[in-house]
Amino acid sequence: MTNTKTVNILFCGTGGQGVLKASEVASWAALYDGYHVKKTEVHGMAQRGGSVESHLRFGEIVHSPLIPKGEADFIVPFYKDERDRLIGFLRSGGTDLTKDLERAHKDIKDERYMNTYLLGALSKSLPIKEGSWMKAIETVFAERFVKDNKAVFLQGRGA
Repeated sequence: MTNTKTVNILFCGTGGQGVLKASEVASWAALYDGYHVKKTEVHGMAQRGGSVESHLRFGEIVHSPLIPKGEADFIVPFYKDERDRLIGFLRSGGTDLTKDLERAHKDIKDERYMNTYLLGALSKSLPIKEGSWMKAIETVFAERFVKDNKAVFLQGRGA
């Protein structure tokens, strides 16, 4: 690990969009790269379509899993309305991946892979090696979904 700054990522969307799965993959990737990782999830309505957000922080030492308002380095929206609700978490100069969400809707055929595509787009801006991302995908997804998720991740990473 070469970067001592804590990186703050806010994933947001609605139930059933893969917000929690994406956060889990990113957490594992950071762990595999040697970072200290904290993650927490906030669920809205306990049903498909309810509000869901996941705070992920990694760095040399991380004390709290919650990102303070105005301190997220990245906001990764799976649903634009949730992004609009949580945009106050993004720091000045932070990165909003809404354009990547729009691109994903055009680039991928199966919406179930939206989260993996957005992880690929996010990964371009993070100090985590591609091999750690691949290992994280293998850890989190069932074996029968690994190949397709890796392909979509690389598609998002190249977009």
